[in-house]
Amino acid sequence: MTPKMKPTALAGITVLDLSRVLAGPSCTQVLADLGATVWKIEPLWGDETRAWGPPFLEGPNDVKESAYYLSVNRNKKSLAINLKDPLGQQIVRDLAQKADVLVENYKVGDLERYGLDYSSLSQLNPKLIYCSITGFGQTGPRALEAGYDAALQGHVGIMSVTGEVGVPTKVGVAWIDIMTGQNASIAILVALLERYRSGLGQHLDLSLFETGLSAMSNVAQSYLATRKTPPARGNAHGQIVPYGSFVAQDGWMIIAVGNDTQYQSLCAALEASDLAQDPRFLTNPSRVQHRSELVSRINAITVTQSSGYWLERFLQRSIPCAPVNTLEQAFADPQAQARGMTVPLEHPALGSINLIGSPFAHFSRTPATLQTPPPLLGQHTRAVLQEALGLDLATLERLEGEGVLNRA
Repeated sequence: MTPKMKPTALAGITVLDLSRVLAGPSCTQVLADLGATVWKIEPLWGDETRAWGPPFLEGPNDVKESAYYLSVNRNKKSLAINLKDPLGQQIVRDLAQKADVLVENYKVGDLERYGLDYSSLSQLNPKLIYCSITGFGQTGPRALEAGYDAALQGHVGIMSVTGEVGVPTKVGVAWIDIMTGQNASIAILVALLERYRSGLGQHLDLSLFETGLSAMSNVAQSYLATRKTPPARGNAHGQIVPYGSFVAQDGWMIIAVGNDTQYQSLCAALEASDLAQDPRFLTNPSRVQHRSELVSRINAITVTQSSGYWLERFLQRSIPCAPVNTLEQAFADPQAQARGMTVPLEHPALGSINLIGSPFAHFSRTPATLQTPPPLLGQHTRAVLQEALGLDLATLERLEGEGVLNRA
């Protein structure tokens, strides 16, 4: 018997997704997981990330999808529409009148050429919530510049404090893209809530630059407070010691001591009464001041035993700690398995595939659900246009023949 599906939080909300690559699609995937209907509008050749590989998952008849594309496009419906054709532009305008939300990440001004900008569409649908995601926002001296995560990591300062001194290092995933997608989903949900009061949509202007700069958080605030540029500290923390990676006999582990009580517990676990009593290390400000010596002395102890030995001792004393896992180890962790962070779905061309679970899957009444795999290019073009706009089969075939539409 098929289990009864729980109600979804965003049932009845329709999202017109004109975004591609990562920031926009990660936003709309959150909305889709929470129950919104998402129409993913792709060019006739598809979202760029379909070709970003290897790795690819491959099926029969030369069908393949990139792991990159699969990571942020589940629960969506794909429509392949040529936006350079006036007929394609009109179809999207018609869809916008049926939608609650539109998400786009074109360069500033690009969609205005097609009559698909906020000013044009809000006249047709005043309730439309129109979310623009760009590198630098709709205004300011850099507004017309393209925005790519690696470049934005350079702009906002994260590379100056990541990695070891003298080697600017970016975060290993597209950190700013993902956070901008999260911010965009929050903004959309807030705008939907406000619309229930006002009955009106609005234009949401989100940028990678502002997201990245604001996410520098305490590091940025430390600079504003002191006007001193913080250095790179590798895996260490600028304001807390000991906090970071420490060497064990068989590799690395993380110790994250956040207060003086935890520090004393750490010393007990290390059987280091001298460190517990040394006046230079009794308070966190003093430990920060004497960082190098304390870290060196702790490493001299931890290197004598395996990471498993130390982690067990630390956990017994409620000291924040962790192994330094590979992704294989992270997904194999019993906690990841218990929380459903790997979800198998049946793909129409690839068979059973594993997708990353949703962090919103544990709501008591309206959890996120993974119902459909990332769609094939144009998989839903005909079905959506027939249902939403009433286009008949003859019209759809004509538009396909004219290069306006494509279908799987």
